[in-house]
Amino acid sequence: MSNDLVVFGEDWGAHPSSTQHIVSLLALDRQVLWINSIGLRRPRLQARDFSRIIAKLSAMSGFANQNISDQQSQQPESLDVIQPRAICWPGSSIAARFNGSVLCRQVRNALDRSKIEKPVIWTSLPTAFDVVDKINGRALVYYCGDDFSALAGVDHEPVALMEKKLAAQADLIIAASDVLASRFPAHKTLAVSHGVDYRLFSRPALRAHDLPVGRPIAGFDGAIADWVDVGMIARAAKSLPYWDFVLIGPVQTNISVLERLPNVRLLGPRAHSTLPSYSQHWTISMLPFHDNAQIQACNPLKLREYLAAGKPIVATQFAALAPYADLARIVTDRDSFANDLLEASKDFARNDIRRLCVREESWDVRARDVAAALARL
Repeated sequence: MSNDLVVFGEDWGAHPSSTQHIVSLLALDRQVLWINSIGLRRPRLQARDFSRIIAKLSAMSGFANQNISDQQSQQPESLDVIQPRAICWPGSSIAARFNGSVLCRQVRNALDRSKIEKPVIWTSLPTAFDVVDKINGRALVYYCGDDFSALAGVDHEPVALMEKKLAAQADLIIAASDVLASRFPAHKTLAVSHGVDYRLFSRPALRAHDLPVGRPIAGFDGAIADWVDVGMIARAAKSLPYWDFVLIGPVQTNISVLERLPNVRLLGPRAHSTLPSYSQHWTISMLPFHDNAQIQACNPLKLREYLAAGKPIVATQFAALAPYADLARIVTDRDSFANDLLEASKDFARNDIRRLCVREESWDVRARDVAAALARL
């Protein structure tokens, strides 16, 4: 096969990233060796990090939990997943030497077993820099999906330095937003906006059994992290006690202000394939972000998923929202978020327009654009 790939990405089978969406389609006509995450920060003395370390060690030892997510069950036959033997410690010279030796040898052995020669090396994580330049690849691609110099939960200084070196060596840089693309050399940078699984999110889905009934619902799905304005959500929930506020996703920040509110439902993570059974049936889809550098550079996957689901959207302002600004109610005053929800709840006449506006923005279209760029390398 032509243009076989070695991909350094997130952990395969986790909530699907843009890299997973695109690469799973590229794998339909090429072999892919996927290397699970090399972390973006050194471990801290906290429970979440200890749990992740144990999971990584279990996976490396072959004793990983056998629970399979919906994304893992859809793993293409031509895609093999490798659990890296690596030290996740950005900026450490010891980690750099270890990863450049041990992980490189692990990848080369996997390439030999798969009979892959001179693949295109793709990394979505700057922390793979210590490895990618030591693998005999035909070309180097850097897929930049986030502003790693501002992203919460990242060791910014060493990761930004690795990204700078990676961008200098890359033959092609693919950026998930125009803001991100503007930071790299124009002659080798391609902006590829996120796509959407249009069939999944637009096709009518049965209502989720754990979605509240009888009252309006403001809904959100995604990581409940530092970039989500939980204070703004809490104020709106207090102002609208006859509404339910449903949040789906892992909790990665302090949410004590939400936990004590009776009309806030924290449902935890849900499989990606089940999200339409929520977003098609709540009243309003929320994008309640803080205004910071990370958010202004981001291109959230859930924006197009919300549009494909059809329901009205209330969002704080960020650059990637601009092409769809007339189809969402934009929050101009965070103290008036509750009123924005009320006003947006009257906007059901444009549900079909919202769906149709992203019909031609599927992941299949994005993968074809990327495949064409790879063929030109």
